[in-house]
Amino acid sequence: MIQQPTQWQAVGRRKTAVARVYLRPGTGKITVNNRAFEDFFPRATGRMMILQPFELTETLNQFDVVATCAGGGQTGQAGAVRHGIARALIKSNEDFRSSLKKAGFVTRDARVVERKKYGRAGARKRFQFSKR
Repeated sequence: MIQQPTQWQAVGRRKTAVARVYLRPGTGKITVNNRAFEDFFPRATGRMMILQPFELTETLNQFDVVATCAGGGQTGQAGAVRHGIARALIKSNEDFRSSLKKAGFVTRDARVVERKKYGRAGARKRFQFSKR
């Protein structure tokens, strides 16, 4: 008999943010960097983003989440945690894959800031033109 794991681990990424996510059966407690996720993500959009995979799979308050974030900003880190939760949910139950993939939670959002080029004010902006 194969024993089910008591914890699922996944890595989520968005922009330059990386989140390690540990998913355990529980009561729905979410901790990010040893803080309650309500304290870590003060904006409602960040909290909403994190809960989306659970709402979609109808597993709200069935798993405890422990996540560690590094890099990026608040939105990037929230996206990274969401990506990690989606990947961990798939490891816990393969049936969730189709619905999570359709919603776009499995795909890594690879959009990053374009680098600044030499001879330019920014990535694409030019310095002010002077005719004389």
